[in-house]
Amino acid sequence: MDIHIITYGCAANQNNSEILAGILKSSGHNLTNNKELADVIILNTCVVKQKTENKIKRQIQDLEKENKGKNKLLIITGCMPETDAKQIKQLNENTILLGTHHFKNINNIIKSYKENKLGWEEQEEFISHRNETKLNLPKIPKNKLISITQISEGCYGNCTYCKTRLAKGKLFSYSQDEILSSIESDLKNGAKEVWITSQDCANYGLDQENKEHKLPELLDKILSLKHRFKLRLGMSDPDNIYPILDKLIPIYKNKKMYKFLHIPIQSASNNILSDMKRKYKIEQVEEIIKEFRKEIPDITIATDIIIGYPTEKDKDFQESLDFIKKFKPDVFNLSKMSIHKGTLAEKLKPLLINTISKRTTEIMKIHQETARQNKQKFKDKEIKVFVNKKLEGSLYEARDENYNIILINSNDKSILGNNIDVMIKQVGVHHLIGEMI
Repeated sequence: MDIHIITYGCAANQNNSEILAGILKSSGHNLTNNKELADVIILNTCVVKQKTENKIKRQIQDLEKENKGKNKLLIITGCMPETDAKQIKQLNENTILLGTHHFKNINNIIKSYKENKLGWEEQEEFISHRNETKLNLPKIPKNKLISITQISEGCYGNCTYCKTRLAKGKLFSYSQDEILSSIESDLKNGAKEVWITSQDCANYGLDQENKEHKLPELLDKILSLKHRFKLRLGMSDPDNIYPILDKLIPIYKNKKMYKFLHIPIQSASNNILSDMKRKYKIEQVEEIIKEFRKEIPDITIATDIIIGYPTEKDKDFQESLDFIKKFKPDVFNLSKMSIHKGTLAEKLKPLLINTISKRTTEIMKIHQETARQNKQKFKDKEIKVFVNKKLEGSLYEARDENYNIILINSNDKSILGNNIDVMIKQVGVHHLIGEMI
């Protein structure tokens, strides 16, 4: 069968789609980039932001109209089947649901559907919760130079706004041996970057018998692999970074480690953090950033903030604004508050849309100013970069040791997958422009 996969969301979702593609290809199916030619369309969904969720739901409706009378199979997977199963069926009753804990069953679900043996009871089984390790499976990477590797699923958080928690469930850490085996395989197949990903990488190991933070131990073992590569650590919550701060900083000094820290704060107001049921104070976040920057001055700091939490007052917003002015994160993922059904925040009265929009505009303007200021230190500097992606025409994307994006215009196709020296000619908010030396 010809199968088309559409992916929304984070690096973990991208990795899940790579695994689905690998399983299907190894079973004799054909993957196509043309949904019109596909017998099966798989929609890998995300529920982090309401805007994205609404876009996916519209697409589910559109696909029903487009596929009417064409006998196509539409499979909805990712986070949405486990949080919105009934609503998906109302939008398009012909959809088949495959939960995020049942990816290994993708062939079974297609076979059962073809044999007309897939009733609602069977579908409910495919959206039930179970622990499923998504490692060492057939995989077709979108970019062969990058190994996206999940180290766990779920988290120990209870954030009031988070719908992903409802889909992913409690923390389930994958075994270190399986993680290392999966990465080793990717490196042997040509990967030059390793992206560690999870809902919260820093809580790795807390579900195991001794309930210890095992991330430093895991990173040390990955960095010890006898290959030339760069390692990027994914999103890690402050409450789990803080207890291992003294172990993480020395690890970050390893030459294989990208100097990139993604520490989502969601708010710089302790009042709002408490209302959100986040498990840290903003002072701990500040200490983490100060300590990293003291030891690794040029480290790239990325953070996430949600604007417009229902209890956010002017004073709370000002504290987030002051945080951006003071700490000047290099990467800033800004979200307008989404109130999702089933979350604890659902019962709260939302702020006025105009208030949220005004605040997001103001804080994003400050970020753009401070991030551009940060990047001025790289202007006219000669740096070594790794070229990891071919863009349109003669444009390539590269990363320096701090994981900054460097855009390079070159007709030399051999630079892809290699380290090269560039001179930084221009700086932007989110990227640098380099010229080959």
